[in-house]
Amino acid sequence: MRHKPDGTIKKLAAFAGAALCGWALTASAADEAMLKLLKVLRDRGSLTEQEYKDLVKSSEQTHVAPALSRPPSFEDRLTADERVLQRIESDLQQQRKAVSELKGLTDGTSSALVRSALKDKWYEHISLRGYVQFRFNHVFSRNGPELDVPADRMVREAESFGIRRGRFILSGDVTDHLFLYGQSDYNASVGGTGDTGLQMRDLYADIALDKDKEFRFRVGQSKVPFGWVNLQSSQNRGPLERPDALNSAAEGERDVGVYFMWASQEARTRFKDLVRLGLKGSGDYGVVAVGAYSGQGPNRSDSNGEPHVLARASYPFKLANGQFFELGAHAYHGRFVPTVSAIGAPALLPVAAGGGVADRRAGINAIWYPQPFGIEAEWNVGEGPELSPNFRSITSEFLHGGYVQLNYRQMTSYGLLFPFSRWNFYDGGRKFGGNAPASKINELDLGIEWSPWPEVEMTLVYTRSFERTNTRTFPYANTEDANRVGMQLQWNF
Repeated sequence: MRHKPDGTIKKLAAFAGAALCGWALTASAADEAMLKLLKVLRDRGSLTEQEYKDLVKSSEQTHVAPALSRPPSFEDRLTADERVLQRIESDLQQQRKAVSELKGLTDGTSSALVRSALKDKWYEHISLRGYVQFRFNHVFSRNGPELDVPADRMVREAESFGIRRGRFILSGDVTDHLFLYGQSDYNASVGGTGDTGLQMRDLYADIALDKDKEFRFRVGQSKVPFGWVNLQSSQNRGPLERPDALNSAAEGERDVGVYFMWASQEARTRFKDLVRLGLKGSGDYGVVAVGAYSGQGPNRSDSNGEPHVLARASYPFKLANGQFFELGAHAYHGRFVPTVSAIGAPALLPVAAGGGVADRRAGINAIWYPQPFGIEAEWNVGEGPELSPNFRSITSEFLHGGYVQLNYRQMTSYGLLFPFSRWNFYDGGRKFGGNAPASKINELDLGIEWSPWPEVEMTLVYTRSFERTNTRTFPYANTEDANRVGMQLQWNF
C-alpha cells in the first residue's frame, strides 16, 4: 500500500479545478471531463488505483440525472465535490492509522508484543547485579601476637591491597510462586586458605504458597536468619565487617537449610523501602521465620546428622512522622562438631563429645534507622563450644556479647555522608576456629562512608582494639592496644 500524505494538496487542487470546469459544462460533459482528469491523476501517480476506483464510484453516485436541461449551480457542484473530498479524507485517515500501527511493530508496540509472547519464559524475569569491594588495610601498632580478625582475613601486617568481595547475583521471580537467588563471590580468602578463588555464597529458592508471597518456604544455602546485622548485606553496611558477637554464631552468615517465613504485604513493603531508601535495612527475612539448618557453616557438609533449629521474629514499625524502628528477637539450638587438631609441644589433641557440643543462643535487636540519626543495638547470650584452659577438651561454655552503633545519614551537594561509631564486645568460644578457642573482643570503630553517586561508595574506618584474641594460632593469646585503619572503594552494578 503506497500513499504520500503531501499529495493531498495536489488532489484538492485537482478537484477544485474539476469543480470550476463542471460549472461551465453540461452534466455529461462535466462527467466526461472529470473521468479524463481522474485518469490523468492516476497515470501521474497522484492517485492510487483504489483511490481512482473510489472516486469514479463516488462520481457516479453523485450524478443526479442522465441529462440536465441546464448546467448545475456552483453550490450543487461544490456540495458534491465536498462529499468526495470528505470520503478521500476519511480514507486517508484510515491509511494513516494503518501505517502507524505497522510502524509500531518496529518500536514500542513490538516490545509489548515480544514481552507478551515471552511472558512465560523464566529467563525474561532474571536480573544480574552485584558489587565489588576493593580494600586496603594497615595495622599501625599492637602489643602481643599478630592481630587476628576472623571476619576479615585481609587484616594482616603483610597485606595491603586486595579484593575483599566480588559478588555477582542472579535473581528473579520465575513464576508467581517461585523466586530464585544465586550469588557467587570472588573472594580474597576461601576456606581459610588465604588464596583467592570463586565460591558459592547463596543458592536457594523461595516457594510462595500464595500470590502475595506472604507465606513462603526458603530452601537451599542462604543466610541463617539469626540476628539483624548478620542479615544486613555487606553492600549496605557502614563498618567494613560484622561484629564478632553476632557473626560468631554463624561465620559466613550462611548454611544449608529450610525455613518457613511469613510477613504481611505492609511489612514486606517496609523491608524493601528500608533498603531502597538507603537506610541500610537488613532485607526481607520475614516477620516470623522458623526452620532448620545444618549448623556447620557454608559450603560444608553436616557432621552429625543433627540439624540446628531456629526461630526469629522482627517487625519494622513506622511512626507517624515517618521514622522507621525495628524490634526483634531470635534463638537457635543444636550440636556443633568443632574442627580438632593437635596443638602445643608435646602435642595435645583436644577431645570433644561425640556427636558434637551443645550450641545454643538467644538474642534481641533494636534498630532506630538513620533519619538522619540512627542507633543499632544487638545482644545475645548462650553457650557454645570452647577449648578448656588446659587445652585438653572442648566443652559447652557460657558466652555473651553484642554491639552498639551510632549513625548519621546526611545528603549534601557533594553526595551522601554516613559517619558512624561502633562498640563491639564478645566473650566466648569461637566455634568455627580450629579447636574452638576462647575469644575475647573489646574494640571501637570510628568511620565515615561517602557516596558521591549511588554506584560508588568510599569508606574510611579507624579501629582501636583494646583486646582481641588471636584464635588462629596457638597459644591463642590476646593482642592489646592495636590500632589499624581500613579503606574501601565499593562499586555497585
